[in-house]
Amino acid sequence: GTTSSHTKIKELYHKKGLATHLISLFQKIIYEYYHQHGRTFPWRKTHDSYHILISEIMLQQTSTERVQEKYEPFIIQYPTFDALAHATLPSILTHWQGLGYNRRALALKKIADIITTDLHGVFPKDEQKLQTLPGIGPYTAAAICAFAFNQPTILLETNIQSVYIYFFFDGQKHIKDSDLRPLIKKTLDTHNPREWYYALMDYGVMIKKTQGNPSQKSAHYAKQPPFKNSNRQLRGLILKILLENKNRSLHQLCHQTKNPPDRILPLLVQLEREGFIRRDGKVITLIS
Repeated sequence: GTTSSHTKIKELYHKKGLATHLISLFQKIIYEYYHQHGRTFPWRKTHDSYHILISEIMLQQTSTERVQEKYEPFIIQYPTFDALAHATLPSILTHWQGLGYNRRALALKKIADIITTDLHGVFPKDEQKLQTLPGIGPYTAAAICAFAFNQPTILLETNIQSVYIYFFFDGQKHIKDSDLRPLIKKTLDTHNPREWYYALMDYGVMIKKTQGNPSQKSAHYAKQPPFKNSNRQLRGLILKILLENKNRSLHQLCHQTKNPPDRILPLLVQLEREGFIRRDGKVITLIS
């Protein structure tokens, strides 16, 4: 069981540190659970780098359940970088509806433009190069390299964090990511990082359900602010209104969102700067 595995690893680690025997045992525990209880997702069945990119951008700050509903319809609609590059922003946003964080949809459109025009259709296989693309930070770049190209990158997200805190930092608080990375590196299955990270994530999900959330002991833990009545919710609503109507005035947007101009205006400035909308006099239009 989880508790006995936890005790055994804890004792060994306390006595001898990260010895080879401990690494083998740790990997065995994680893989045994995964081979019996591993989750299946459509993006786990592919090595197509375009498909992995779409899934990783969608999974940023969004639950797997919600992504599962949107991932396959999106891929069917835009099967290649070329198809995405030639699509209009309103069309992409329509298919993105329900995922939130619309900046990611805009980033995907920009990535597709760069791949098709500047990179002649070739998707980078290098973490550093991937990070030069819009919307791709260190984690997403490392995840794409691991899942699309099976490269032994160092991956650290909340479920993986939970596993390492649970096994190696028992009773400690304010654990930094810099404390976890050396352990992730040393325990990595370098032959199959792709499957290893899937296994770690699934084990982390199980720990959170059965043992509470070890991630709360991280020095970087931050509770997500409520979505209701947030600027994020209002931005999404403005874009939805503009998708449904060719254009709107500030007065109409205030009326439809039931918000005053001093709340709407800063968001319009933001959306215009990011490349979502155009403001021409009093008329506000979604960029196509």
